[in-house]
Amino acid sequence: MKYTASLVQLNIDETLSKKRADALSRGIPVADDETLQFLLVTLRMAKPLKILEIGTAVGLSGVAMLQACKNATLTTMELEEERYLEAKENFKAFGVENRVSAYLGDAGEILAMMDGRYDFVFLDGPKAQYEKYLFDLKRLMKKGAILFADDVLLYGWVSGEEETPQKRRSIVEKIRSYLQVITSDKDFTTSVLNVGDGVALSVYTKE
Repeated sequence: MKYTASLVQLNIDETLSKKRADALSRGIPVADDETLQFLLVTLRMAKPLKILEIGTAVGLSGVAMLQACKNATLTTMELEEERYLEAKENFKAFGVENRVSAYLGDAGEILAMMDGRYDFVFLDGPKAQYEKYLFDLKRLMKKGAILFADDVLLYGWVSGEEETPQKRRSIVEKIRSYLQVITSDKDFTTSVLNVGDGVALSVYTKE
């Protein structure tokens, strides 16, 4: 374990913590503790009112975000129906369902049909599609909005710290392409951080 990860004291609802442990035991991709802690710190600084999430999974990160931002609403999307339905149940169980607009389907298709302006985007869906989503995300983000992209170092493969398995080379190249695009885009100010499995934190600065 990284030293910084050993320092994480994740202060979340006990029921939510148990739900996260259960999801992990079932192989459901939920944010690791270090990433979630950094996400919640970022949210509490930014105080967004409208959050957009790509990759609902079973809704536990969404619940955590809404618990951290009491005045916020969440728009979230998930491709897998079983996870989407479980997420809906979790939103209801935690009493946040009235603050959530949840969509089932391909995020790229849903984003293309959306309008509105968001203060915060949590990008945690299919990693190979991050760059594809960027066109619509820019259209949907307010000036000063934060784009929090998770898993951008992917087990150390993207950074070259670990050798990439042959079957994962395509996704690694696509994540590297996203990082190259987002860090060179003058409409964003971006830092790539070795938090969890890698976070690219970008502020939309376009006038």
